[in-house]
Amino acid sequence: MLSEDSAPEIARLFGTRWWVILLRGIVAIAFGVLAFTWPVLTLATLVLLFGFYAFVDGVFSLISAIGGHRRKEDRWLLALEGIVGVWAGVVTLRAPALTALALLLIISFWAMATGFLRIVAAIRLRKEISGELWLALSGVLSIIFALILMTQPAIGALALVWVIAGFALILGVLEIILGFELRSLRTV
Repeated sequence: MLSEDSAPEIARLFGTRWWVILLRGIVAIAFGVLAFTWPVLTLATLVLLFGFYAFVDGVFSLISAIGGHRRKEDRWLLALEGIVGVWAGVVTLRAPALTALALLLIISFWAMATGFLRIVAAIRLRKEISGELWLALSGVLSIIFALILMTQPAIGALALVWVIAGFALILGVLEIILGFELRSLRTV
């Protein structure tokens, strides 16, 4: 919790840096527009960024395992984490399309399983709760979503990019509004 003395200082900080929030909002909107404009390029870039991240994270985990000052028994978990990270990074960078497809398949299997489980739960709980129809319908919707992902993975990938782009646009608008609101604090 902030003390009363620190509140004006924070208000001054935000008030004098309002333009940074505004700029973040503009960048988020630009990213959202570009993601909507070039969804395939956006997906490919996101997959490659994940590949680089997994690889670098794995390398740093291996370095920590080798040079760490922990007991030797504890290092094998960190080393294993590093090996998995390097492996995931290499696989992703060598076959980015396969990685994107694998991610969509995992999501589709998850949606299929949760869909069936929701339908079973609705049937089992039909005498104990009201609104079991909505639970069953959410299960049916999950199964339909899974089938679309399995039969049309390109549509699923495109939808994922659109969700990210939509999020960026909404976030950008909110940050721009916040930036203009914070501008009034610069005189505090």
